[in-house]
Amino acid sequence: MFLHCKVSKKIDFTNKILNMKKFFPESELIINPDGSIFHLHLKPEHLADKVILVGDPGRVALVASHFETKEVEVESREFKTITGTYNGKRITVLSTGIGCDNIDIVLNELDALANIDFESRTEKEDKRQLSMVRIGTCGGLQPNTPTGTYIASVKSVGFDGLLNFYAGRNEVCDLEFEKEFKKHMNWNQQLPDPYTIDNNKELIERIAKDDMVRGVTIACGGFFGPQGRELRIPLADPRQNEKIECFEHNGLKITNFEMESSALAGLSALMGHKAMTCCMVIANRREKKANANYKNSIDGLIKLVLDRI
Repeated sequence: MFLHCKVSKKIDFTNKILNMKKFFPESELIINPDGSIFHLHLKPEHLADKVILVGDPGRVALVASHFETKEVEVESREFKTITGTYNGKRITVLSTGIGCDNIDIVLNELDALANIDFESRTEKEDKRQLSMVRIGTCGGLQPNTPTGTYIASVKSVGFDGLLNFYAGRNEVCDLEFEKEFKKHMNWNQQLPDPYTIDNNKELIERIAKDDMVRGVTIACGGFFGPQGRELRIPLADPRQNEKIECFEHNGLKITNFEMESSALAGLSALMGHKAMTCCMVIANRREKKANANYKNSIDGLIKLVLDRI
């Protein structure tokens, strides 16, 4: 009888723990005095379900110039946000700044705005699924990606190592691709372990259609050495880009370098959101050519995404 009582109490206690909502203390979820999230300075009601992410804060105004209405405009550090409507669709456009570390901030705070009750600091029962499209610039790596090409990332390879800090990483990543890529590259063990993540298939079909090149994007942890650019410091692997350009797996080649797509796709997959990246090539690394005056021509890609998101 005594043993049965102990077991029953243990079961009751376990069930109670399992049914408890996760509580997010102030140190983990920082909310500003005005009720906005710490870095983005957004409130839950400011966020639309359709989100366009850009790196450059100046590009936010370019995207929003196509909106019929604007309901909110917020700016904090490199994070600028405008929410409005385009062809009747409510859309949020937000600048992330450069790098996967910034994407870690933006994605976690967007998910918190969507799926955490700020009053109780607990997870909401009814989850919102965000559809997020990053519009960026990149360096092309193949003959079919000259300057001006639009590339939709089917897969993203993270050189940044960010997703390795999160549970569930192996369940959402393409482990076979990772294994073959590291073998092909003779991967330097001093570097972060690369991860490979699929962008959302439904979004790719809707956004890319038949007028964007589909390929594999590498998200680098820097603009110079990690992308094989050599100025005054020699590269650890002078043949890095040569090896990347000739890698192929299941008919897919690596088409471009940028700096955010892997974290966006990876965190979105773990959180249950839809995400993809599409970029305009402003430099072809193989041809050694670049277009520094790309800002006027990227508006074409912006209009395509706005029409299709």
